[in-house]
Amino acid sequence: MPEKITNDELLELAGDVLAIEARAVDELRGRLNDDFIAACQLCMQTPGRIVVSGMGKSGHVSNKIAATLASTGSPAFFMHPAEASHGDLGMITSQDLLLAISYSGETAEVVTILPVVKRIGARLLSITGNPKSTMAQAADVHLDISVAEEACPLNLAPTASTTATLAMGDALAVALLKLRGFTAEDFARSHPSGSLGKRLLLRVSDVMRTGDRIPAVGTDVSLSDGLMEMTAKGLGMTAIVSGDFTLVGVFTDGDLRRTLDSGADIHKTDIRNVMQGDCKSTSADVLAAEALHLLEENRITSLLVTDDNNKLIGALNIHDLFREGLM
Repeated sequence: MPEKITNDELLELAGDVLAIEARAVDELRGRLNDDFIAACQLCMQTPGRIVVSGMGKSGHVSNKIAATLASTGSPAFFMHPAEASHGDLGMITSQDLLLAISYSGETAEVVTILPVVKRIGARLLSITGNPKSTMAQAADVHLDISVAEEACPLNLAPTASTTATLAMGDALAVALLKLRGFTAEDFARSHPSGSLGKRLLLRVSDVMRTGDRIPAVGTDVSLSDGLMEMTAKGLGMTAIVSGDFTLVGVFTDGDLRRTLDSGADIHKTDIRNVMQGDCKSTSADVLAAEALHLLEENRITSLLVTDDNNKLIGALNIHDLFREGLM
């Protein structure tokens, strides 16, 4: 039968776990030395990819470290050590670096592939909790992530050790990021579907409506014809253009309300007499996030897009940006 535990005891236990894991990570700082510098240099000197491998809980951590490296400018992927002995070693070339992870440093599935990796000509960086282990001794560079105790009350389940390993992996990835001069724009290119990627990469040209989807009428049409164009295109406004499609003005839903309040006859009123000549527009190569800022700043919902000669080439509204996940 499991022992009974009070709510206060549960909270105390959780606090102890966090305290132990925090100490484990903090103690790594005192171990940052020439070995860490050598590890960074080894990664930077690798012309190929960083192949990260680990078994069990270390395998899960290895997978995450590989993903973090790859998304921060250091090409990397995870290789399962058990599968490696059954063909996946073909993933590694002499141009690559094997980042092998095991707390004991004696994990059989990882140790088995080390001689083969050496024969291939790949370099070896190991992360273990035992500097005297087989993996540590075989490595070109070794990083020590030993912990005083696991957060598990039985001191069995990998807890503080996996947290320390993950933290060391993050430290390595961030250090390499800085060494490579990796920028926010580079990060966005690796995450084109994420919100950051869209904010840094998506341009007005990618979301604007073009061709027949642009609401536009000539300067000589009646207000009623302009309203028909607004209704057909569904942007709540229409551009007014000259014969060569130069932007002259805009007429919006708000202008319509003001015009009707003035008692104007929509069939007898020319749209050029009620349009706004000073309308907001942007260019196609502007970031979509900047277009969103322009809409919010001016408290408008639609925007016209022009080229360098003020020719109308597109239109968008706030809903187009919302669909792209910018809001």
